[in-house]
Amino acid sequence: MRTVAALVLLASLARPATAAELADTLAPLLKAHRGRVAVAVKHLKTGAEFYHQADEPMPTASLIKFPVMVEAFYQAADKKIDFGTTLTLKKEHRVPGSGVLTSHFSDGATFPLRDAVRLMIAVSDNTATNLVLEQTGIRPVNERMAKLGLTETRINAQVFRGSTTSVDPERTKKYGLGSTTAREMVKLLEMLQENKLVSEEACKAMIAHLRACDDTAMFKRYLPPGVLLAHKTGAVSNARTQAGIMTLPSGPVALCVLTNENADQRWAVDNAAQVLLANVAKAVYDHFTPPAKEAGRP
Repeated sequence: MRTVAALVLLASLARPATAAELADTLAPLLKAHRGRVAVAVKHLKTGAEFYHQADEPMPTASLIKFPVMVEAFYQAADKKIDFGTTLTLKKEHRVPGSGVLTSHFSDGATFPLRDAVRLMIAVSDNTATNLVLEQTGIRPVNERMAKLGLTETRINAQVFRGSTTSVDPERTKKYGLGSTTAREMVKLLEMLQENKLVSEEACKAMIAHLRACDDTAMFKRYLPPGVLLAHKTGAVSNARTQAGIMTLPSGPVALCVLTNENADQRWAVDNAAQVLLANVAKAVYDHFTPPAKEAGRP
């Protein structure tokens, strides 16, 4: 016969963790970080939520490439662009930073637009991003986000070409490549998960691209192997950003963490903001993943 203590323990394991408990877990992490932080979390099955400075516009760095992909899929569906269009890499296309095209492909290399979209998300390729933006335009991305109700989610220029391609010099100076809020990014992820962007087929394709994102230094860092994560990251010297959908046994969870004005600006695997993002993702995983029952217990 089980003791009362054992029954209480089993009841506590079965009881879902509350939003207050998640807040209690995250609060010390966010308070200890030397920099600005915005967080939004939403369990897309139960509706459980957590927000911290979630309506504060923040720089995106390369996270803005996710909305660029969304606009590309809308334009492909509307026959304004064709993912089969052949692009030719030229010397003038090359920009520094993340990706493979600038460093590993020769001038004259050709590939379809759909591959540029994949590179933009999977390896955050800056040159590929500019090639995509040459097809879609910059302003249509912002117009699309506004139509979706995401008025602070904006891209300001091509990557590393702010001085010549900016559509909003004031926002470029303030935010760099782009801006968003944590709440808006989670809302965009929610629309994606619920097949409310473009079409069900397009949403599944975009989620596949996000699942191919190769970053393991932030959200994925402390997650158990096998956790499905559809995500996009951003990194500049004073900011680290990330948003994604974590697929858990309890259901999908949308998560966004934006940091800026970080004291630690090192390009190192243990950069404080990267570790913060990893710890937040692990806390969210633990919060929404009930502990496994002990062997032999019902």
